[in-house]
Amino acid sequence: MQDPLSAMHIFVRVAELRSFTQAALVLGLSKTHVSNRVAQLEQWAGARLLQRTTRSVTLTHDGQQFYRRCQLMLDEMQDLESLFTTKEAELSGVLRIDMPTGLARKHVLPRLGAFLDAHPKLNIELSCTDRRVDVVAEGFDAVVRGGAVQDEGLVARHLADLKHQNLASPDYLARHGTPLHPDELGGHYLINYAQVLGAGEGCFDYVAGRQLVAVAMPSRITVNSAEAYQQACLAGLGIIQVPVLPGQAMAPLVGILADYVPPPMPLWLLYPHRRHLSKRLLAFSNWLADSLHQPAGSSPTAR
Repeated sequence: MQDPLSAMHIFVRVAELRSFTQAALVLGLSKTHVSNRVAQLEQWAGARLLQRTTRSVTLTHDGQQFYRRCQLMLDEMQDLESLFTTKEAELSGVLRIDMPTGLARKHVLPRLGAFLDAHPKLNIELSCTDRRVDVVAEGFDAVVRGGAVQDEGLVARHLADLKHQNLASPDYLARHGTPLHPDELGGHYLINYAQVLGAGEGCFDYVAGRQLVAVAMPSRITVNSAEAYQQACLAGLGIIQVPVLPGQAMAPLVGILADYVPPPMPLWLLYPHRRHLSKRLLAFSNWLADSLHQPAGSSPTAR
């Protein structure tokens, strides 16, 4: 087969977009050409890589393994092409990142212009979700997530530790009083956050000495997104415990029980296990890590 790397590039875009039509539009090729190149690649590989239906295109088991190897080879080729390039401003291509909506809206997007200006040939496709995405199957270069790392087969780069705050609305505190100690939480409500609804009641967590203490509290509402979590607090439905970005103002919410907070939440960049990062992902991860240690209103230097 002529030019297998080109066929691999087409296959990767089809797999990521789950559509021959969309891949053809993105690549500026005809749908027939895209379909033929993938068929040639499957014949060359001796395996069916994509499962085609009238509504969607998904990777087969062989296709998932082949996709990972294609990504690795294409990254290696890009690194070889830029081996003697000394200016990071010449980074190019598409970087697909998923991160929580709140982090993107409050921290990343307001500062991202300086990074893009420093790398004018680089494009970013930014997905904002709170759910656990499949990095490989959904075609992401990396995802940003907080808390314990549970994804096997992914490399985790520590970005920052976010301090927690306990928050309530002025209206809620006017109706229920302001607790000064966790022993005074009787009669109060906690807004419960759970990625899976029906997972049970939440707890008010805090560190005492070196021990993590969990105080069971009733909840009148359970939500499964960070944005809804904060909005429920603004509506006066209960107390929340949230990790706060550096310099982030939480007004009109009011901080309470400042001496009784959960341990800091680690924030991670998770990416598929490869021998090394692509230069564009390395540049973005360095920039993001720097930005998370900058106060609000400032922007790190893009490198």
